[in-house]
Amino acid sequence: MKPEIQVDEWKRSNPDITVFVPKEDAYTGDNEHFLVFESPKGEWLALWTQSSVEGHGDNHLVLSRSKDQLEWSEPVYVAGARRGERGGQASWGFPVVSEQGRMYIFYTKDIGIHDLDSQTTGTMGCVYSDDDGYAWITGTDIPMDRNRYDHPDPKVPRNWIGWQKPIRDSQGRWMTGYTQWSSREVYDVPKVGWYSKDSRSLFMRFDNIDEGPDPERLKITWLPQGSEGLAVPFPGNPELSVAQEPSLVLLPDGRLFCVMRTFTGFIWYSVSSDDGESWTPPQMLRYRDDGEPIRQPIASCPVYPLQDGRFVLVFHNNDGNLGEYGPHHALHNRRPAYLSCGRYVEGARQPLWFGKPKLFVDTDGLTIGPKGTSEIATYPSLTEFNGKTVLWYPDRKYYLLGKYVTEAWLENGLD
Repeated sequence: MKPEIQVDEWKRSNPDITVFVPKEDAYTGDNEHFLVFESPKGEWLALWTQSSVEGHGDNHLVLSRSKDQLEWSEPVYVAGARRGERGGQASWGFPVVSEQGRMYIFYTKDIGIHDLDSQTTGTMGCVYSDDDGYAWITGTDIPMDRNRYDHPDPKVPRNWIGWQKPIRDSQGRWMTGYTQWSSREVYDVPKVGWYSKDSRSLFMRFDNIDEGPDPERLKITWLPQGSEGLAVPFPGNPELSVAQEPSLVLLPDGRLFCVMRTFTGFIWYSVSSDDGESWTPPQMLRYRDDGEPIRQPIASCPVYPLQDGRFVLVFHNNDGNLGEYGPHHALHNRRPAYLSCGRYVEGARQPLWFGKPKLFVDTDGLTIGPKGTSEIATYPSLTEFNGKTVLWYPDRKYYLLGKYVTEAWLENGLD
């Protein structure tokens, strides 16, 4: 028997910090892609995509702020659909803070022309701020490079999303990964379900953003050069690729390490020795060379660097089969969330090795929120501040919470 919903249901995962708990307001019921970052003047900003329910057509970006990561303001509107509207959405925003002090938020912008759906087909929208995020200016849309998987009509936007905070490459340039789904017009391999849409992982590098240019003057390099992204074969159909939501870290040797979600039941990874210009063929991620593969349903599985040189992998430690649910039941198999501490191993085939997984947060399988999901810690973020490491995570894409990642969670980094 599943537990009953309690008045203080947001406490189920034992969080240390509460950023946002929805009130009795359907408009604020869905909260996801939760990115916490530091502003130019040293405050903390939390950015996320909010809607009445994911896929309903009213996605918008909101921002909350804090001076100490403990007390958070009520969220304010940044971009996208207004209350009661449908269309004109802003989805899956991610921030870049330039050295000049200007802040940018880039997102999938719904312009009313839809290929796959209204929240992944879009231009690359941009808003920017020169006053530490109190006021946001709408910038011009950012031109995106196209490839043969896009709709043949250039007026139809790409099918794409980004979601993680960008990192700096070996030369100090901001870059991030994104997912591209193939247009229905160019890819006719039969699909099994939502989870089998042809997709690849690609990257973008912001070459001059630290100078704080206006959006129309941004210089972006689309990566990999001369390639169409990282692909992972779909089980039973090698012509189809499902490789999504790339998460990047910079290794001590200057290479880039990327992990991706797939539908194989495992995390896959790739490595670049030239700042994303080219990548090794994706392989299944293991705890160490020749070790056990790391299980994961089709869910985000980010890896984060720590200031002390270690890494943290956030994942769900099942292959999609969880109790009565199968791999396609993403509303129910994205739990519990585990942490595994990783270390760089010089000379290893797989450059990051990971320790035993530790159960970090769970929902006990209780569904809540407008989607009726039991998932947890999908599309989180991580910060280190005043000697404390915090994983900021959505609980059932409803509550937005933070929990300290203490040394007890990180000890025994390798078996």
